[in-house]
Amino acid sequence: MIIEIRSFALGIAAKILLRGTNKRLQRIARPAGKRTKNKNIQTKLILMKNILALSFLLLIIFSCKAQLPPGEYTTKNKKAIASFEAALKYFNARNDIKAKEELAKAIEKDPLFIEPHLLLAEIYAEARELQQSIDEYMKAIQINPKFDKKTYFLLANIEMTTGKYEEAKKDYETYLKYQNLNPDWKEMAEHQLANCNFSISAIKNPVPFNPKNMGEAINSNLDEYFPAVTADDQTFLYTRNNRTEQFPMQEDFLVSQKINGVWSPAKFVSGINTSGNEGAPGFSADGQILFFTACAEIDNSYGPNRKGYGSCDIFYSQKVSNAWSRPYNVGPIINSKYWETQPSFSADGKTLYFVSNRPGGLGSSDIYYSVLKEDGSWGAPLNIGSKINTQGKEESVFIHPDGKTLYFSSNGQVGMGGLDIYVIRKNEKGEWEEPVNLGYPINTNGDENSLLVNGAGDLAYFASNRVGGFGGLDLYQFDLYDAVRPDKITYLKGKVYDAKTKAPLGAHFELIDLATAKQMIVSDANSGNGEFLVTLPVDKDYALNVTQPGYLFYSENYSLKELKDFSKPYLMDVPLQPIDTGSIVELKNVFFETAKFDLKEKSKVELNKLVSFLTLNKTLRIELSGHTDNIGDKKMNLTLSQNRAKAVYDYLSANGIDTKRLTYKGYGDNKPKVKNDSDENRAKNRRTEFKVIGK
Repeated sequence: MIIEIRSFALGIAAKILLRGTNKRLQRIARPAGKRTKNKNIQTKLILMKNILALSFLLLIIFSCKAQLPPGEYTTKNKKAIASFEAALKYFNARNDIKAKEELAKAIEKDPLFIEPHLLLAEIYAEARELQQSIDEYMKAIQINPKFDKKTYFLLANIEMTTGKYEEAKKDYETYLKYQNLNPDWKEMAEHQLANCNFSISAIKNPVPFNPKNMGEAINSNLDEYFPAVTADDQTFLYTRNNRTEQFPMQEDFLVSQKINGVWSPAKFVSGINTSGNEGAPGFSADGQILFFTACAEIDNSYGPNRKGYGSCDIFYSQKVSNAWSRPYNVGPIINSKYWETQPSFSADGKTLYFVSNRPGGLGSSDIYYSVLKEDGSWGAPLNIGSKINTQGKEESVFIHPDGKTLYFSSNGQVGMGGLDIYVIRKNEKGEWEEPVNLGYPINTNGDENSLLVNGAGDLAYFASNRVGGFGGLDLYQFDLYDAVRPDKITYLKGKVYDAKTKAPLGAHFELIDLATAKQMIVSDANSGNGEFLVTLPVDKDYALNVTQPGYLFYSENYSLKELKDFSKPYLMDVPLQPIDTGSIVELKNVFFETAKFDLKEKSKVELNKLVSFLTLNKTLRIELSGHTDNIGDKKMNLTLSQNRAKAVYDYLSANGIDTKRLTYKGYGDNKPKVKNDSDENRAKNRRTEFKVIGK
């Protein structure tokens, strides 16, 4: 009788854990920031993947028994039994060579002895000799198909591991026909059967997939993985394991810039890399904030800001000019004594997604999110929910700059059998829809994760140790097929500077949906060089406001509802006027009906900004002015412009601004910005402005 701990294919996991090689499994399973050269990012390390997938069943292994009375075997041959029991002793002593020799003797003495074949199946499986493991299970079934129903379940697990989906399906179905099944095994068999059905269909209907190595500027003979890229696809940052014989784990960040469409040779990132490990980076869309994972030292050996709260924490650093600030821990609201890793920051600057294995989740690791509050502190993390998280493992979360398309990896959703990559979208109500598997051959019977999609949504990046690379894990890119692409976005990019001195300014940006007055994006220009990048999700009309203490605010509007060409972003610089007498600001988001002076509802976004500006600068006095083009009667135009200026005056007055600080005047077509020689120029001349007339 085989001892109770043995359940063969499940015993693979048990044996590995119990015989001391569990440390290897723990390294592979743990979140980024502490990785090994065997980590499974888009790899074909098939056996390790399935061992991890099965290991959660260890708790029920001890209840597994062959269907025989205690002390009995399927042979009466005493010499065969003696060889088998000798093999068991060698097996538990971790001497598999001797164990196999004794098992061969047992089978030679009685070819119909089932137990030696089952133990051989387990030994071969642990040794990654999976076909031999399958052969031994099949031999046991051929001797007696009804010996033990569990044999079909265990065989199917190995077949699933090797991508033999048709065979695995048949054996799971056979197992599920039996009565009085272990509930946990039955649940797993049903899930794996669904995986088989999905996989068979997916292989028959492959999706487009053309991975290309990113080349020697990015890759080396070491492991490169976990990429991050800015929304304009111009800055690429990733992790490299600079392992040595003395230090097998030394993770650092490298960064590359795209120059004339080609990635420049990557350079190490100064200011963040330490003698410890840094991994799993996540950029803000503009590349000005970097979130990453570090398994921090509690003794502050990497500086006072690198103290951790648990095994792995999330940190952030801000870019000043072209250098990164000293990293800071995001704090105990998000970080805990458990793993927090793989951060992804939304382009609106409000939400941080991450992975954690903290208690209270749905599975072994779940995806959480935290929303930035108005005071700049993080809100309590929330589980993203059962549409995404399962009883299995979720990781590699990435929120696209469109703000509503999320990519993640899971081994609990229906897929190819291990960690697969999925996409899920938010609907108009802000609710998550159903996740969609990216399909075969993007997903395989190996583990796939760490997918990154560029801002344009047409190109994806991932890591793989596939044949033909530079060595270890390399970074690849491929064209993402249409059905799983995010929504289209464009972006606004440029510099903010003092209009008089030309000095760069670290101004604050707000992008507001004119239809709803909802703040869509918040961001800040680089305080060292004034550079900014603001993403613009399409199908909306936006008001852009740029503010900086001591300066007049800047406004612009963008109508993207009819935008067709997404390849041309908005490139512009923003000169901010110091608050001086005589300075003029055009209110580009104040709107009127044609030939009327009634304020449109969407004008309130800009006017409320002006109210806030005047409330903050309590001594300013301004003149509000209305202007028209030269079409129509000059006298009527003058009256119209006067009434429009007064409409703004009345709004400010109604919202608490002292009228002693306000005057208004209509200029008709007397002060054009440009010549009234085209429809485009005439539109520019129809405007509302304010001028500082006293400080």
